[in-house]
Amino acid sequence: MFGFDGTVLAFVVLAGVSAGAVAYAFLFTRMNNEKQADKRLQTIKAAETDRSVVKASRDRVAEAAKRRKSVQDSLKQLEEKQKSNQNMVKKPPLRAQLRQAGMSVTLERFYLYSAVCGLLMTFLAYFAGAPLLVLPGALLAGTLGLPRWFVSFCRNRRVKAFLNEFPNALDIIVRAVKSGLPLNDAIRLIANESPEPVKTEFRRIVDSQQMGLSIPDATMRMSETMPCAEAGFFGIVIQIQSQAGGNLSEALGNLSRVLRDRKKMKAKVQALSMEAKASAVIIGALPFVVAFLVYLTSPNYIMPLFTTNVGNLILGCSGVWMMIGILVMRKMMNFEV
Repeated sequence: MFGFDGTVLAFVVLAGVSAGAVAYAFLFTRMNNEKQADKRLQTIKAAETDRSVVKASRDRVAEAAKRRKSVQDSLKQLEEKQKSNQNMVKKPPLRAQLRQAGMSVTLERFYLYSAVCGLLMTFLAYFAGAPLLVLPGALLAGTLGLPRWFVSFCRNRRVKAFLNEFPNALDIIVRAVKSGLPLNDAIRLIANESPEPVKTEFRRIVDSQQMGLSIPDATMRMSETMPCAEAGFFGIVIQIQSQAGGNLSEALGNLSRVLRDRKKMKAKVQALSMEAKASAVIIGALPFVVAFLVYLTSPNYIMPLFTTNVGNLILGCSGVWMMIGILVMRKMMNFEV
């Protein structure tokens, strides 16, 4: 009885082990398939992640290239505008020179004043006893030379006054932008509070805005009425910032620092060239001083230069050559910074 029960128990155990082995075989295959499926799923997810990273990287590169191309196009346009503005600065028409000098006189009235000045100088030369050959030169100098020289003098003086106050105006704009004010309000603040001629130039920007012109375009037009490179720099900074973005206060702060450095460099160059200017003044004044001393000691010796036609011709040629020498020395002593 005991042996029979042992045989049955062994059979049951063997049947259970066999069933477990069969079940394990089926489950192993299924578990293996699930592991392989998980591996494939992880591979697909990793590939998708890599594709997403690559796509994001490509998008960033494409965006950077697009932005770089936009900046390059903007710089090309600004370079073309700057060339046209440089032509306006170097060789402006007379009407533009009058605006740049801050004169409100019309072109027709300026011609009238020039004619009156020419006639007045001719009469003064005639009553002073000048020879008849000198009268046409006096008329030409009074009509074309003296009025245009006065316009150029006022123009240069206005540019110098603008450059003295322009860095301070930029510093005010930087502080206003950092404090949260928009650029429009900062420009209006300069147009109302700054001294001349900065006040007038920024007032023109405000007026251009009211007429529908954007701030970058209005600032780019500043060099038309203020013939200096610094005004062009300001317009370029505003134009690039509006198209490419960036920190406006930092850009204007850098521009203010550059303008102050340029001013220091100009002062240094002027100080270094003072010796050459003094030499040029001495050389230019030497013929007049010698002629005056000779006239005091021996008037009969030098008077034929003023009383005879040959003497007048010699004086005229000497004056022309002396003027050429003065212009050459002036060109040698003026440095562009």
